[in-house]
Amino acid sequence: QVQLVESGGGLVQAGGSLRLSCTASGRTFNTAAMGWFRQAPGKEREFITSITWSAGSTSYADSVKGRFTISRDNARNTVYLQMNSLKPEDTAVYVCAIRTFSSTQYNFWGQGTQVTVSS
Repeated sequence: QVQLVESGGGLVQAGGSLRLSCTASGRTFNTAAMGWFRQAPGKEREFITSITWSAGSTSYADSVKGRFTISRDNARNTVYLQMNSLKPEDTAVYVCAIRTFSSTQYNFWGQGTQVTVSS
């Protein structure tokens, strides 16, 4: 099993920045990729970005491209999400997830951290 704990959420004004962290523990040696998702009230969960654990290849949703940056620290089993130029529509619960080599989908999820952007 893998456990994920997110941190770094909070309240920020539009145009501001936040950095989220997600630390994995447990059987992390099977990690193929880590990703960030978000879910706003009344909306479906949305993929934001991902990074492959070995090569560091990244992928971004169009809605955050150029504003958000994902990075990883393999030694700390931690992935970061730097969010700049935040907009009120970025308000959501942000959740990190792991996809293991044995899965084609993200199969371990954190509890999430709230990000609120005021206008």
